[in-house]
Amino acid sequence: MKTRVRFAPSPTGPLHIGGLRTALFNYLFARKNNGVFILRVEDTDQNRYVEGSEAYIQKSLEWAGMVPDEGPFNGGEFGPYRQSERKEIYKEYIDLLIQKGGAYYAFDKTEDLSNERAAADSEGRTFLYGAQNRMLFDNSLNLSPEETAEKIKGDYVVRLKVEPGQNVTVFDEIRGTIHLDSSLLDDKILMKSDGMPTYHFANVVDDHLMQISCVIRGEEWLPSLPIHQLIYNAFGWKEPKFMHLPLILKPSGKGKLSKRDGDKDGFPVFPMQWDENSSGFKEKGFIASAFINYLALLGWNSGTEQEIFTMAELEKLFNFEGIQKGGARFDYEKAKWVNHQHLQLLEAKTLVQEPAVQEQLIGIDPNKHIDLIKLLKERLFTINDLKEEVHWVKAPFPMDEKIASKLSSKNPQNLLKEISNNIETMEELSDLKERLMTWSKENEIPVGILMQSLRMALVGKLTGPDLFEICKVLGKDVTLKRIDQAISYFNLKSKSL
Repeated sequence: MKTRVRFAPSPTGPLHIGGLRTALFNYLFARKNNGVFILRVEDTDQNRYVEGSEAYIQKSLEWAGMVPDEGPFNGGEFGPYRQSERKEIYKEYIDLLIQKGGAYYAFDKTEDLSNERAAADSEGRTFLYGAQNRMLFDNSLNLSPEETAEKIKGDYVVRLKVEPGQNVTVFDEIRGTIHLDSSLLDDKILMKSDGMPTYHFANVVDDHLMQISCVIRGEEWLPSLPIHQLIYNAFGWKEPKFMHLPLILKPSGKGKLSKRDGDKDGFPVFPMQWDENSSGFKEKGFIASAFINYLALLGWNSGTEQEIFTMAELEKLFNFEGIQKGGARFDYEKAKWVNHQHLQLLEAKTLVQEPAVQEQLIGIDPNKHIDLIKLLKERLFTINDLKEEVHWVKAPFPMDEKIASKLSSKNPQNLLKEISNNIETMEELSDLKERLMTWSKENEIPVGILMQSLRMALVGKLTGPDLFEICKVLGKDVTLKRIDQAISYFNLKSKSL
């Protein structure tokens, strides 16, 4: 059987990174096995539908490098790929299931069921609509065919008929064999009163008709697996393989990572920006390859010490055995470290083409872009770090007053004048370091004071990339101009002391 997997999100808002990791593991499994990666939009809950979320999901997948082989945007022979467009298909199969005796019509009023639940709650028991009480309710099991035919002209739902006392056996590729007594299950609603299927029914029917060979989804759906197995059994269909992925946990390791955690601690939980209040990893300065690399590490291990992977390497190495059972703790600092490693792997001429990089280089001579990126790349953990790192190219930082005050007692203006004199005699600045080191030694000037004075003149602080590379990027004229400005600054400061 050909490997066919699907990512099936609901368009109820922005795609959480937990959802994108599910997509990633589906994608990697498909590519590892020369299979097909499908996007299926599960939009049966129309009350929760959020405009724009479907397009957002597609764009997020594309940015991450996971373009679906089949889906609502590019079609395929197993479509439609939106569940809202498959209503007639579900009706056909719900009718078939009723004919097989695996499901039945239920006409109970919402008010009556609410009263039953309230009564159960007051008695300290869980209300289940199932084998133990289904004959007490208003459904086709205790009505004549004629009565049923009349009632289905109005509102109804369709419920799964769960036979009690069965040993429901399911197998998960990560967690192994799971057994459950069917008596613990209720008769789940399969078709709602609006004619739309529930998740349980649509999921099984679609997976069967789309020939899904392996279902890879979050562990929150593990409790639903016995229900799905019973539906497969009722139809007489062979179930696919199942793999339920571990949760992505809060940075503390306690509880599932949520949007609120990102809002509270200032890190993204979405791949891309959703609205003005919800930025994503892309907007935070992550490149797609690094983001995908980090997601893969959340719950999967290659079995080696290697942590930095290209997408091609992940496709080759991915396997079930590497997926952990327990939750994976989200670590934003680790994510930035992974991004840093990927930035180092890119050649400057490639990195400079990134739109986010170009945005940070606006106003800087394009002829200097590649040299500038070569100089700064190793200092970057995100592309957004460029904003601060390139500031000195456009203009020096305001002089750090605390450092400048300490330096003023050393009369840096005199040193800067000598540096300026040396530079004036040079055609190029490639030998500036050697020239100043020689001059410093000959005049018994501490190198530290010399370098501090020059760095303060050029960038206004004592941190930054290689000082003499800064001089090369700025060029002779700009370097001399900034030195002259610094001399004036320190002259004024010395007068005020």
